[in-house]
Parts: sequence; structure tokens; C-alpha cells
Amino acid sequence: MATPAQWLAGARPRTLPAAVVPVAVGTGVAASYDGAVWWRALLALFVALILQVGVNYANDYSDGVRGTDQDRVGPLRLVGSGAASPRSVLLAAAGCFLAAAVAGLALVVATRAWWLLLVGALAIAAAWFYTGGSRPYGYRAFGEISVFVFFGLVAVAGTTYVQLESLPWLAVVAAVPVGLLACALLVVNNLRDIATDGPAGKRTLAVVLGDARTRLLYGACLLLPFAIALALAFARPFAALTVLALPLALAPAGAVRSGGAGRTLITTLQQTGRAQLVFGLLFALGLALTL
Repeated sequence: MATPAQWLAGARPRTLPAAVVPVAVGTGVAASYDGAVWWRALLALFVALILQVGVNYANDYSDGVRGTDQDRVGPLRLVGSGAASPRSVLLAAAGCFLAAAVAGLALVVATRAWWLLLVGALAIAAAWFYTGGSRPYGYRAFGEISVFVFFGLVAVAGTTYVQLESLPWLAVVAAVPVGLLACALLVVNNLRDIATDGPAGKRTLAVVLGDARTRLLYGACLLLPFAIALALAFARPFAALTVLALPLALAPAGAVRSGGAGRTLITTLQQTGRAQLVFGLLFALGLALTL
């Protein structure tokens, strides 16, 4: 039976910035319109975090029962390592999805925007079918598109909407760099696993593109957000604060560009998450501040 420390490792806490950042940025947008509602923001944060953990457990389960995780480098895989039974990991994922659904329902009731039920259902379905089901889309090079949509557009716009009960243009534009940074996490993770994913039949975008082009894609996903934030500074000057996070992005960008592989990319993944978190918090602050 897995220990609490192993369950924590299996939840992959280093991926959680992908859940924190869009909620922070969406709340920053709401604050810029003097419409931040902090209890709704905190509830949205809970939904994002527990859904991210659920995604990680669901991926652990699905990859584990397929045998994809047998020889991977990286964080502990509960099923692949034999630390936990497939059933227990599946139940953990289902519990997380249920908790996210209940908290999300509270936001739906508060806003009376019943169409958000469909958005929530799609988010949970996307979480499961990334590696679950008979034809997982994560095995067919669509993972980055899903991450951009759900951890960028949906998460930022949704967080803004449940507070303002409207959707300003700023929320949509601000979601783009957030989605790109979330994609950077997935790209570098899949870059690390090209050697094992291909033979296991997992055709991620990294496997399809190959090593060299995946490295270029990672650099674009990591650095383009800074250019977008600076362009947005013409409308929201304090968005330029994000430039302070640029030094944190240069180290992982350099490591990937210079050919880092294997365990080196574990460090790069950590650095990417750190850059994403700092960028996101500065971006949120910059959007919230108005002249």
C-alpha cells in the first residue's frame, strides 16, 4: 500500500502552478474591473487544484494499466511502480473529480450561469480521456491543444466570469500567455519521455514532431508569453511587471536549446513551473493594478 508521501508524489505537486496561475490571472482581470469576489476566487482555485490532482492520478492509472510507465524517468508513478493498486488510484482520481464537480456546482448556483455545468463536464471529460478510454487523445498528439484550452482559455475566462458575471476582452487576451506556459510544462515533460513514449505507442506531439522541433516548440511556449504581456502593457501598463520573471525562464530555455535530456529535464520541468508561477503572479498583479 502506498505511503502518504508516495500519494503526494503521485499527485505531482510540481504541476500545480498550471492550476494556480490561471485562477490568479482571472482574478487579476476581475480586480481590474473592480469586481473581484474573493470567496469565489478561492473556490475556483480549489476546483482548479483538485482537478489538476485528479488529472495526474487519472494519467497515472491509465498509463499504468497500459504499461506505458514501466521505464519512465521522472516522478513516481503509483501504478507503474507497484506502489498502489490500479483500483485505489482510479478511486483517488474519481474522488478528485467529484470534489471538483461539487465545488464547481456551488459556483454555478452562485452565478446562476447554468451553462457552466457543460463547461465543467467537458473539463472533467478532457481530464479523463487525455490518457483514459480506448482512444485517448493524449496518445494522438492533441494534449497541448487541450491544455491550452482548459488551463488557459477556460480557466482564466471562467475564473473571471464567476466573479464579474460577464466576460471582458481582457480575460480572453490574458488567457493566451497563461495557456502557452501551461503547454510549456507538458511539452518539456513529453520531450523527456520521447524515448519511452514512442515504443509504448504513445504518440504525443513531441513524438510526432521529433526532438529538434519539440525543443523549438518549448522555447516558443515559454518565451512568447513575455512578448504578449509586454504588448498588453499598452492597455494595462503594469502587465510589464512580468519582465521580472524573464530571468527564471532563460535557464530552462537554455537547457532545452542546448540538448538537455533525461534527468536534466526533470530540473528543467521544475524551473519551468517556477517561471510559470512567478510570471502568473506578476501578471495577475499587473492586470489588477490600474492607473
